[in-house]
Amino acid sequence: MLGWAVTFLIVALIAAVLGFGGIAGVAMEAAKIVFFVAIVLFAISAIFGLVRGRRPTVP
Repeated sequence: MLGWAVTFLIVALIAAVLGFGGIAGVAMEAAKIVFFVAIVLFAISAIFGLVRGRRPTVP
């Protein structure tokens, strides 16, 4: 998911350098949205991992 954010960021930077302001703005917003979604999913996954913890193995 972070790969998509980086891809949108690169597209936005290239579009900005070439003068395509509208495309650069849309790509930058998409990169922000994907980045924050990835951060939220990571936080949820980390919380569930901590809550669940390791269970002892019973022989």
